[in-house]
Amino acid sequence: MLEEFGRKFARFTTNQVVRRPGTWRFLRGLTRLQFQRLAPVWDRRRSPEAFAALEAALDSIKTAPGRALDVGTGTGAAAFILAQRWPEAEIVGVDLAGGMLAEARRKTPAELDRVRFEEADAQRLPFADGSFDLVTLSNMIPFFDELARVLSPGGAIVFAFSGGAETPIYVPPERLREELSRRGFSDFAEFAAARGTALVARKQEAA
Repeated sequence: MLEEFGRKFARFTTNQVVRRPGTWRFLRGLTRLQFQRLAPVWDRRRSPEAFAALEAALDSIKTAPGRALDVGTGTGAAAFILAQRWPEAEIVGVDLAGGMLAEARRKTPAELDRVRFEEADAQRLPFADGSFDLVTLSNMIPFFDELARVLSPGGAIVFAFSGGAETPIYVPPERLREELSRRGFSDFAEFAAARGTALVARKQEAA
């Protein structure tokens, strides 16, 4: 029952925040607490195919990023996927829940010193404008203005949902396209793998 409530709360929060980002100030604390409590068991609850759609989307990115940001990184699985795929890239994973980040740091191999994890609120990322060539989100509530701000012109953004429309934190591709188009993104592509879906878009170069 508790798990089902958590899923419903995650879906409710996602829908509210995407429609009205200002509601995040009321939902932030409960969301942090929810994922803080899940941190010790998070990896055990995840399907082996949870990142299949993310991987399919990343296959479409042909230019290696110099710096990549994984927003809502949790225990770091997607950040490690980025690091393995692009051995020269600097990878930063951010999450609201410190417990998740503690797990991510514990799992980080010593040789991956170019991967780091920081506690941060995705609504107010502690990075300069245009800091990253690639931004990824896996099962994560998007704050579109902030994502557009930290991504460099010409950079790519990837949204992945491990269970497709059944993912508790899910935004339909139509809504993603609408929000991103308004902020100067184009070159949209959609992917599906296992039970998951993903969307890739590119931030237009400055005129």
